[in-house]
Amino acid sequence: MAGVITASESSWIAPFTGLSPRGFGKLMTVVRREVPDEPRRGRPWSLPLENRVLLIAAYWRTNLTLRQLAPLFGVSKFSADRILDHVGPKLALRPRQRFAKATVLIVDGILVPTRDHALAEQSKNYRYSTNHQVVIDAVTRLVVVVGRPLPGNRNDCRAWEESGAKGAVGRTMTIADGGYPGTGLVMPHRRRAGEELTDWQRAHNTSHKQVRARVEHVFARMKCWKTLRDCRLKGDGVHHAMLGIARLHNLNLAG
Repeated sequence: MAGVITASESSWIAPFTGLSPRGFGKLMTVVRREVPDEPRRGRPWSLPLENRVLLIAAYWRTNLTLRQLAPLFGVSKFSADRILDHVGPKLALRPRQRFAKATVLIVDGILVPTRDHALAEQSKNYRYSTNHQVVIDAVTRLVVVVGRPLPGNRNDCRAWEESGAKGAVGRTMTIADGGYPGTGLVMPHRRRAGEELTDWQRAHNTSHKQVRARVEHVFARMKCWKTLRDCRLKGDGVHHAMLGIARLHNLNLAG
């Protein structure tokens, strides 16, 4: 059965991946290094590598079920499952290993509603969610680190360390909101009982709020990939999706 959607038609790329054709080309350059498009033992792939990557990006972008999406690519639902399991992890963002001395980072937790209750817990949005600690570069707004998913009821100050984000960042200056007490991160000043903030503390809080808002803008852009609004993936699937979407976001931002 012939598919309707194909990477050979550039008009399909932007609406189903969120990337420009140029950005998709950069993504394919990276993927080809990790997924050689060669015949394998056993049953061969039913789609070329470009279409496999497009299928995964379209799944994350639209949040259609694989049963709905597979016929659009001319494959069965089971073939789409295999493609997602095999190629999806290859699209994952690699955490940045080194940071320049003047680098300033911003961290915050994003809650991803997840149907796999083995990992998710009810969180402040009253849904079963996972907590992902996301670190961005304050200047470029690129995602540099994504921590391992934790139950959605885990508070951010614990998730910061347990997710591995703290270890990946090291001693690089990192900005956070008031939900990270005792972590050593740069947080806004709090008014103590019976005291008032000084003028410089209020000015610092204003500046801090304006800079930290950039991570919220990143979250809003990442949620254009709708699987982050209602993830049906099980096990490590939600982590792979988060890392893959972070890479797509970076490519989209870089142009």
